[in-house]
Amino acid sequence: MNKLLKKYISILFLFISNLIFSQETEPDLTTSKRYLLGGITVTGTNQFSEASVISYSGLKTGQEIKIPGDKLTSAIKKLHKTDKFSNVEVYATKLEGNTIYLEFAIQELPQLDRITYIGVSKSKAKKFREDTDFVKGKMLTENLVKSTENYIKQFYIDKGYLNAKVRIKTNTPENPNLRNAVVRIDKGKLVKIDEIVIAGNEQFDDRDVRKALKDTKQKFWGRFWKRSKYVEDAFEEDKQKLIEKYRRKGFRDARILSDSISWNKDGKTIDLHLSLEEGKKYFYKDILFLGNKTYASDQLQKILKIDKGDVYDSKTLEERVKGDGTPDSEDISTLYQNNGYLFSQINLVETKVENDSITVEIRIHEDDPATISHVSVIGNERTNDHVIFRELRTRPGDLYSKDNIIRSIRELGQMGFFDAENITPDLKPNYADKTVAVEYSLEEKGSSQIELQGGYGGGSFIGTLGLSFNNFSIRNIFNKKEYKPLPLGDGQQLSLRLQASRFNTSNSISFTEPWLGGKKPRSFTFSIYNQRQYGYETNSLGQITSYNNVDKDQLLNIFGVSVGIGERLKWPDDYFTISNAISYRRYEAKDFNFGSLTFDNGRGTSHNLSYNVTLQRNSAGPSLIFPRYGSTFSVEGKFTPPYSMFTSERFESNNERFKWLEYYKVNIKAKWYTALVDKFVLMTNLQFGYLGQYNNRKGEIPFERYFVGGDGLNTNNFDGREVIGLRGYPNSSLSDGAAGEFFGATVYDKMSMELRYPITLKPSASIYALGFVEAGNAYSGMDNFNPFDVKKSAGLGIRIFMPAFGLLGIDFGHGFDNVPGEIQKSGWQTHFIIGQQF
Repeated sequence: MNKLLKKYISILFLFISNLIFSQETEPDLTTSKRYLLGGITVTGTNQFSEASVISYSGLKTGQEIKIPGDKLTSAIKKLHKTDKFSNVEVYATKLEGNTIYLEFAIQELPQLDRITYIGVSKSKAKKFREDTDFVKGKMLTENLVKSTENYIKQFYIDKGYLNAKVRIKTNTPENPNLRNAVVRIDKGKLVKIDEIVIAGNEQFDDRDVRKALKDTKQKFWGRFWKRSKYVEDAFEEDKQKLIEKYRRKGFRDARILSDSISWNKDGKTIDLHLSLEEGKKYFYKDILFLGNKTYASDQLQKILKIDKGDVYDSKTLEERVKGDGTPDSEDISTLYQNNGYLFSQINLVETKVENDSITVEIRIHEDDPATISHVSVIGNERTNDHVIFRELRTRPGDLYSKDNIIRSIRELGQMGFFDAENITPDLKPNYADKTVAVEYSLEEKGSSQIELQGGYGGGSFIGTLGLSFNNFSIRNIFNKKEYKPLPLGDGQQLSLRLQASRFNTSNSISFTEPWLGGKKPRSFTFSIYNQRQYGYETNSLGQITSYNNVDKDQLLNIFGVSVGIGERLKWPDDYFTISNAISYRRYEAKDFNFGSLTFDNGRGTSHNLSYNVTLQRNSAGPSLIFPRYGSTFSVEGKFTPPYSMFTSERFESNNERFKWLEYYKVNIKAKWYTALVDKFVLMTNLQFGYLGQYNNRKGEIPFERYFVGGDGLNTNNFDGREVIGLRGYPNSSLSDGAAGEFFGATVYDKMSMELRYPITLKPSASIYALGFVEAGNAYSGMDNFNPFDVKKSAGLGIRIFMPAFGLLGIDFGHGFDNVPGEIQKSGWQTHFIIGQQF
């Protein structure tokens, strides 16, 4: 009787498990009975322990279950969902009164062992291993095989290989629980679009329609900038762009009736077919503003810039009303948002369509203005709160302003202490009391930099130690508790640099307080530096006998100090700053050949006392490293007292002529940043510089000159020179003829354009690639200045910014013109960029 009962219960459970697995019907719960689970045994395991299987099932000895019932059903489903078992059967092995004992008979899935990719490179095989679950140790299921095949195939289809084939075959090695797999990939040939066939277009010709398909192009001889491959996702986006083009021209009802592809006889190309319905062209009959109380309709119309009778363009209408997504968008919604109306709502409604005319109502619900109740920041662990709050344009009690939010993000990004890409304002509006709390989420990045290097060059060891602390706190310099490892957090800048070699030594220190007194954005800057340069060993005739030996009797000693005050202006707008500085340099020469300057008996001293004034406007942002919008513009003037106006000396010697340097200097620089499609940013740069003199009797000074050409790096020279980069040419090779590398120029101009694309903008490392075209030149005086006589170049480069080391980069530039004094063109030059050149 017990054997019959056991057999009957086993058959019943087998029937129930199969019934649950097939999921065709649910068990009849009206006849179920409750049991106490006395124990579970597992059979059929090789790779998994009995305890693991029981754990996967979710059942526990001693719990109460119904048979048939949900818990048993759930246990079987859980085991199947693990993707570790191909079959699960449940048997009742013993029934003692109200206690039941179960047996799970399972069949394990084999495990993937060795996987071989055929038909692709090692790097591509590595990518597929990383992007799929088809890896060693994974349980082999039909679904895993199929999904992996589909993924790889779709990967190639998305790149235009429509005939890609993927097959996965498995075999059993010596261990029956393992499977080896061979993934055979044949991507085939790239399928190109031979022709895009268009039907139904009357208002736009075929060429205009094809032009609107930005990423879907037909074959064209000589096309290299965009391949004529078919990618389904790109084509779907292009169809939307085509309809948008129609609607911008007034064809509001334009639509695509059908699209299809047909294979050509060669089996390698396809034709793409588009059938269009253009509809009629619409115009604005009337545009009505409703609900506006704060601003008159005439004011709103000036922003809308759409008049009655204009071609109906729903896209432009929406952008003028609700914005185009850019920080400087001029639209009606932004007007309200910038003046406190956070809770305002603006809706566009087509109220009447008559023939080809449409009446549009712009319905405005202004609501009450919102004020800022609270402002907070999170994520700043090193930077003190007051340093952040003084840069914010949102303060408690102020009216809410979208523009102030955007400006605050820009100001925080320009500080250089935070990742500009991850500055997130969290608005917490409270409609009940018409207030909003603003919380800025920040992610700090390293702002201090260290330069420690040593090398051997020119027959001499060169050692450099440079430290730059861009978020320093001088008030805590004697507070040991704030050394983590240095006192930081007050936004001050402290830079130290020491360099020594056999031929020169230099050291400098500078300090900047951006908010002198802590109440106004008034900066204070102080710097002091000293450089000693020695000459090469010479014979009695003054000829150099060795470039490896130093003669310390030949000495040029440069000492300088500078003090400056800068202030942010409120007019014409608060992007303007003005800075004033007084600087002093002393040049002491002892038998030192310094270009065009030769003192009597080889000894002399020159003094350079100057006043600098710079007017600058900087609206670029949000990032200091990779600006996407805005511009920078500066005009700098540098003036010395006109000493010769108060004397009648003839200055017969250089010692007299250059004892007190007199000159004036004007530099103009401008940069514009324009966001293009797909993260591309265009940087346009214009520069001009002029070094003039008050008195022709004194002549041009040998200092403060322009050195044009090369990477643009000033290799720690304190003689007032300005090094202007012009890639594609050797360093300083364009300055004042063949001798320019010694004497420099008094006039220069430069024009350049860079197309930049960010690879990554993470706080640990910001990387972007660039392509550039440049033109510029240096001239010996305004009489020789010719803005059309420029040296041209083009090339490619990459920039890497790491907080600890600053900006690093490399450029490959091709100079299309000759260097002065040479016949052949400059050709390809490689330039290494080190240091911040923003």
